Amino acid sequence: MSTVTIDTDRPSIPLSRLVKVELRKMFDTRSGFWLMMSIAIVALLATIGCILFVPNEDLEFGVFGQAVGFPMVLLLPVIAILSVTSEWSQRTGLITFTLAPHRGQVVAAKAITAVIVGVAGMVVAFAIGGLGNIVGSAINGVDPVWNISFLDFVLIVLANVLGLLVGFMLGVLIRNTPGAIVAYVAYSFLLPTIFGILAAFQDWFKDLQPWIDFGYSQTPLFDGGPSGEEWAQLGTSGLIWLVIPLTVGVWAVLRSEVK
Repeated sequence: MSTVTIDTDRPSIPLSRLVKVELRKMFDTRSGFWLMMSIAIVALLATIGCILFVPNEDLEFGVFGQAVGFPMVLLLPVIAILSVTSEWSQRTGLITFTLAPHRGQVVAAKAITAVIVGVAGMVVAFAIGGLGNIVGSAINGVDPVWNISFLDFVLIVLANVLGLLVGFMLGVLIRNTPGAIVAYVAYSFLLPTIFGILAAFQDWFKDLQPWIDFGYSQTPLFDGGPSGEEWAQLGTSGLIWLVIPLTVGVWAVLRSEVK
């Protein structure tokens, strides 16, 4: 009987290579390419809308930042969801995990890729908004107002990355595109409404809300920066709504049968 020798010293696939592959997978299909392009297209449309409809006295970079930032709240989590669920909805997971059997490394590469795309998308969107601020001010004959500092920009990007990671978490946890998108919509709109009603009518919940409502605890990121207590609230609510569910989802991916 012949003996089969297995080379156990062969190095695993570098994480950087997997990140490059995942980045390419985001752009190498027509739908993926236009989904990425939608970030710039929506930012451009929002910027044009501000130039056309915002009064001269209110025309400032903060207005453009809000206009281009709001669509990102919806687009970026969807991009993160699709980066994960496409492996199951398009039945490519078996190929992916055969070529790269370390599933945890693949999930990490997908998370890094989603964050890279999210940060790059925010930079592009704000660059378009900044250009719109210059053009709009010139057209209306007013001086451009730059009322968003670099720290404000970093905090806004951080808030959007956290939202993106929530979408990524739901993609890992549910592994179904429609289900994950519906869950994100419920998380973004239904859950804050429930928490808001509880805080309005239940005094005991009003002080508790910042510690368990992840969306609410992110609000200071848009208002000049959290205090020490607010950072603690963000970390605690993030542990409940992001870290623990993501851990469960990754555990399920590592143990589930891929078909």
